[in-house]
Amino acid sequence: MSESYDLVVIGAGPAGESAAVTAALLGKRVAVVEKAAQPGGAAVNTGTVPSKTLRETALALSGLRSRNLHGVDLSLRRGTTVDDLVRHERTVRTGEQTRIRESFAHHGITLIPGRGEFDDPNTVRVHTADGSSRPIRGESIVIAIGSVPVRPPGIPFDHARIHDSDELLDIHEMPESIAVVGAGVIGSEYACMFASLGVPTYLVDGRDRLLPFLDAELSAALLVEMERLGVRFVWKENVVSCPDPGEGKVRLTLSSGTRLEVDHALICAGRMCRTPELKLDRAGITTCEKGRIPVNAQFQTVVPHIYAVGDVIGFPALASTSAEQGRAAVSHRYDCEFGNCPVATVLPSGIYTIPELSSAGATEEELKKQNVDYVVGRARYEDVPRGKIIGDKTGFLKLLFDRASRKLLGVHVIGELATEVVHIGVVTLMAEGRAELLLRTCFNYPTLGELYKHATLDAVNTAWRT
Repeated sequence: MSESYDLVVIGAGPAGESAAVTAALLGKRVAVVEKAAQPGGAAVNTGTVPSKTLRETALALSGLRSRNLHGVDLSLRRGTTVDDLVRHERTVRTGEQTRIRESFAHHGITLIPGRGEFDDPNTVRVHTADGSSRPIRGESIVIAIGSVPVRPPGIPFDHARIHDSDELLDIHEMPESIAVVGAGVIGSEYACMFASLGVPTYLVDGRDRLLPFLDAELSAALLVEMERLGVRFVWKENVVSCPDPGEGKVRLTLSSGTRLEVDHALICAGRMCRTPELKLDRAGITTCEKGRIPVNAQFQTVVPHIYAVGDVIGFPALASTSAEQGRAAVSHRYDCEFGNCPVATVLPSGIYTIPELSSAGATEEELKKQNVDYVVGRARYEDVPRGKIIGDKTGFLKLLFDRASRKLLGVHVIGELATEVVHIGVVTLMAEGRAELLLRTCFNYPTLGELYKHATLDAVNTAWRT
């Protein structure tokens, strides 16, 4: 006899947790099936939270903020060990795992360890570590299994000094040097972290521009700061071979024939869905490119009572948006009046390089392509007292306004706490706010929020007072 629930969620990452808690709050009987030993998905266990915690630890150990602020080296880098680097990360990670388990228990959600696959459209079979299995029946099902790093063929990932982005957390020694292959978000973040600790760091990419989806001005500013940090960029190159290094150096042969010898290598080749293990055909669902599951605006698959959220449906594949998708999917399924609202139309991106970047809305390049007549307003961190207090000499806020209506169209920030500063712009974009709103708003003094008033005044003075 199978166990029966109102909702079965496959995956306990941000999307699955949000879906499960939303359903539990609506009085539904909920089970969450999780393959990993701990709940939280990549966001808690291998990706978002760990990498951002490591970044903060690297900043502290390197003394980078102190050097910028005081002009003196207060670094603890000399003699820094791997244990120094990962100690705080493990504490934060464990705390989040405990929080999720306690939340499930508090809301009466059953957490079932094991790998889930479909028997039929209403039955998920859970395979456990001891080789047994049991069927779990759900009136509704949410698929939220996340993604895993792509491992290109020919790379000996079983070697202790060659890593993907998930297993890097298990590093056992501080690298003498490292090559990060792939200058995407994850690769750029880790390259900054190691460079800040004084590790000779190479960042290899087949393209010729850093994070090309960013506003070009921010991308260029980040490139300068990363080079200043010590990151050595290797552009227009791909890795064509990487033999097992044995006890020697990791040797990467690049497409030009150049050889790069380093102590460690981190391969950041993107992420892929784990949908084949779900046996989706038994539920009547087929996948599209890269194993993604097609859904409608309410996150329903072709089988109306089965929803899919998070990385398995593709862009934007962020922890924040995935959690919102989980909430929205369950709210739609149960026609929840208080929560049945769509996912936000404005989705900020946060990149935890050194320095941080965050953006929302349109870039200058997008507005040009759309032939939008726009106005730019800028404010440097050094323009406000808070920026001087924290010692950020290079950060800036960039706002894009429609010239005729003065409506805010885009917000782009680089600098300390950029991922926090961006939220004022996000709310303004959501409310379709205009320049007048930012000029009338009273910001605490001294704060980085004042950047919005300065940047808006800059736009006013350069465009609307002529």
